Amino acid sequence: MHTTHIVPLPHRPALELGPRPLIMGILNVTPDSFSDGGLHNTLDQAVTHARAMLDEGADIIDIGGESTRPGSETVAVQEELDRVIPVIDALRGAGITAPISIDTCKPLVADQAIQAGADIINDVYGLQGPPEMAEVAALYGAPVIAMHWDKSWDAQTLPLPAMVDYFARTLAIADAAGLARTQLILDPGFGFSKTLAQNYQILRLLPELVEAYPEHAVLVGTSRKSMIGKLLNNEPGERLPGTIATTVQGYERGGHIFRVHDVAANRDALRVAQATLYGP
Repeated sequence: MHTTHIVPLPHRPALELGPRPLIMGILNVTPDSFSDGGLHNTLDQAVTHARAMLDEGADIIDIGGESTRPGSETVAVQEELDRVIPVIDALRGAGITAPISIDTCKPLVADQAIQAGADIINDVYGLQGPPEMAEVAALYGAPVIAMHWDKSWDAQTLPLPAMVDYFARTLAIADAAGLARTQLILDPGFGFSKTLAQNYQILRLLPELVEAYPEHAVLVGTSRKSMIGKLLNNEPGERLPGTIATTVQGYERGGHIFRVHDVAANRDALRVAQATLYGP
């Protein structure tokens, strides 16, 4: 069953994470993201897509200005700012009040995004990149989605103990910066430096990860990823059925937030899964 977590936000009412799963809709404003690069690059396109996802049931909008797909190029700080800050301004200017997450590993981008109206920092380095990231989160009281990404993994790495060691380092960094435990949401980082077998082992063992960190909510992000494509030999646009399967299994195993491209389909699947566990 799902533990309940109250996660304070700097600009909006706190998130309540528990039996009701929350959906994070992906808004990539990049030219090269693996699935939807170049589709939402103008402000009008970004606002339209965000509204559509909210209408379909998204609870959070996650804005990313730099792709982390394999082979992608690093984006300079100013270029990333030029991509994401106008989008945050446009969403808030259009009257969108839903929580916004900024998907970045750059402290300055996180800082400016929160000042512009974002609420959550989504850090693919799990606070183990630039040390200022934890300080930015502490300054604004912003929650951090701390993703697991350990590039030293190989095919022999045992996922769960290695992930526990990784998150122990993340928690130590957070504690040193003065972050409250309620500010940290853990993300296993499906697809990041993990073999196909490791990805599915992590999904299978997700209850053990949830049990190891009872103070923290867990985010599951498998949408359209290669762990589905490699298994089914299909392209990103063909991975919705596989995504739904991982979303439902992630929820049944204790996940709280689900980062997806296809909001409506995952919303319906999660509603059925919730009714199965807790009643309609």
